[in-house]
Amino acid sequence: MIILSIDSGLERTGYAFFDKDTKYQSGYKFISSGLIKTSKTHKREFRLLQLYNFIKILITKLKPSVLVIEQLFFSKNIKTAIVVAQTQGVLLVLAAQFKMTVKFLAPLQIKQIITGYGKADKKAIQKMLSLLLKLDNPITQDDEADAVAGGLAYCSLNEKLL
Repeated sequence: MIILSIDSGLERTGYAFFDKDTKYQSGYKFISSGLIKTSKTHKREFRLLQLYNFIKILITKLKPSVLVIEQLFFSKNIKTAIVVAQTQGVLLVLAAQFKMTVKFLAPLQIKQIITGYGKADKKAIQKMLSLLLKLDNPITQDDEADAVAGGLAYCSLNEKLL
């Protein structure tokens, strides 16, 4: 089963693909990850369309059956929360269009699974991703690392707990 994990944002959206299957010793295989960037000079609606089109191409190529999204965490910055919610709306439309199952994971849950500590910082997560996935080149961009962490956390969970 192919998993697409996304850390959504308007300026930068991180994504990661995993193959979750018992044929792998760990129960999963990390396929790839990347970053989608949109320009601040474009209007929001065009940036959301750009995100939609890019993710649609990825879904068409790798055909994931599950979309993992980090549960929106409300912070003091309402404007940021609204923009993230809009990007997640784009993702939910794509999930419905391609009949994907959507799973939301809380940020604390992801950190707990990856590092063993629910309040771990970005550096600790990036270090653990390098160790767990045996990466030659560590993932240093936060949004991409968050997407990889979300996908890895999902692959590490028992399906019955979701």
